[in-house]
Amino acid sequence: MWRFSFATVVIVLGGVLLAQPAALPAAAATTAHTKNFQGINWADPRDNFANDAVVPTGLSTSDSYATTYAKAASILRSFRKNTGANTVRLPINPYSVGNAWWDSYTGAIDAASALGFKVILSYWEGTGSYKDGKIDNLDSFWHMWTTVTTKYASNGKVYFDPMNEPYGYSLTEWSDLAARWLSTYPSVPRDRIFVAGSGYDDDVKGVCADSRLDGTYLALHDYAYWGTKTYAGWVDDIKGRIGTCAGRTVLQEFGVPMTTALNYNGSSTEGSADANNSIAFLQAMTDTLHSQKMGSVYWPGLRKDDSYSLTQLQGSGTKLSLSVNNESGLDRLRWGWGNGKPLHEADGQVG
Repeated sequence: MWRFSFATVVIVLGGVLLAQPAALPAAAATTAHTKNFQGINWADPRDNFANDAVVPTGLSTSDSYATTYAKAASILRSFRKNTGANTVRLPINPYSVGNAWWDSYTGAIDAASALGFKVILSYWEGTGSYKDGKIDNLDSFWHMWTTVTTKYASNGKVYFDPMNEPYGYSLTEWSDLAARWLSTYPSVPRDRIFVAGSGYDDDVKGVCADSRLDGTYLALHDYAYWGTKTYAGWVDDIKGRIGTCAGRTVLQEFGVPMTTALNYNGSSTEGSADANNSIAFLQAMTDTLHSQKMGSVYWPGLRKDDSYSLTQLQGSGTKLSLSVNNESGLDRLRWGWGNGKPLHEADGQVG
């Protein structure tokens, strides 16, 4: 891991003292591919958009640090055993940080890190009138990230995703905000930061071209319900969103129905339109991930009452485990990670 030394000045932002670099640090080195990120999103039953604390499925704000740690360890061990995942993306918001729930919630982060998982911490905005693709409150946002980075900047297993789906900002506005985040937290190595693509994290070409963001990873989202396409159409879709930036990009959210018994290793032309589209989508995404050596984080790996959830929770207390909802979907996910073998009958193979 590279380290940098440079002069700093101190400014006051929203009542928080923040160290500012005199100049942006040189970009940290990243690998030529991102395939080492093989992960799942672990989500609040409410989809992580909340005006109170976010609580991933299976956890509780009434639990202590020790109980949260034990629950998380059980769930994460089951994730690894059943899927082979090595990365987990967890939500945060200002209501979850610097308070009693944070004292407990860090047990889940610490358990994941101790088990060797890469942990991506991502900020979600609120819901209702707050759900507009913009940071709800800038002062609270910076307070939150100051607390989080102070605790975890020195932990090489923890990664930072400043904002999920910043669709309320133009590309220029979002790039400026992301660059400000980097300069505000210079102690965080750039190769442990994910910069969201513009819009709904749906295009990384613009942030990839911004030299102020060099050395960071890029977060891309793509979903089958965004369109109806053939296998070849979905291959073109994801490649168009990535451009020449595959070496920095992780498909940080993508998903399809996992509780409807679809065969994702089967034909994408012989079922209903919705089934064909979902199968074509997942086959195209995972073939492209495999050929481009891109990492991915499936949405969601675990979320209660979500038909897209790859797994469902079993057990009680701290003795928790997971069962897989769709083995063919898991086959595809693992193929995207570079494991297993292609089993589908797609229209063609990705070059």
